[in-house]
Amino acid sequence: MFSVARNIIVGTIDFFHRPFARWIPVQTFRYLACGGSNAVLNIVIYSISLNFILHKEDFRIAALMTITARVMAYIIAFSISFPMGFVLSRHIVFPESNLHGRVQLFRYGLTTVLFNVITYLMIKLFDGVYFLHMIPPTISYVFITLFVSALSYVLQRVYTFKTHPAE
Repeated sequence: MFSVARNIIVGTIDFFHRPFARWIPVQTFRYLACGGSNAVLNIVIYSISLNFILHKEDFRIAALMTITARVMAYIIAFSISFPMGFVLSRHIVFPESNLHGRVQLFRYGLTTVLFNVITYLMIKLFDGVYFLHMIPPTISYVFITLFVSALSYVLQRVYTFKTHPAE
């Protein structure tokens, strides 16, 4: 069943890749498709969690601990999009990687933390540096997303899902 789902996803992505094949390698296109779909999934889950599950109300864990609704919605969305992103990357984008799954998962988690930190720092940079502050927040966030996505693709390709030569 899993291989059937993989074949359908790969077949669909590769079908839409054909017009772009001269300009974009298939692996890069698969990364764009899987990463973009996962980003959309994350945003949808975040929105549903914030508006319909949490009703924009903070989440109380104990009498002394409360998590804001936005942070809790992020946690909910991340708990779904993180494993989904890993599975898509491992089986659709980088299936040739011969590293053990636990090594890939650890490295994927490590790079995810790194890119969340980089995104946060870049948001603060755009917010704090005077001449960058003149750029509208949405435009700066698009730039940050594109930069982090490109960096993520390279790091996942050469580190998280790299292929060791056969011994």
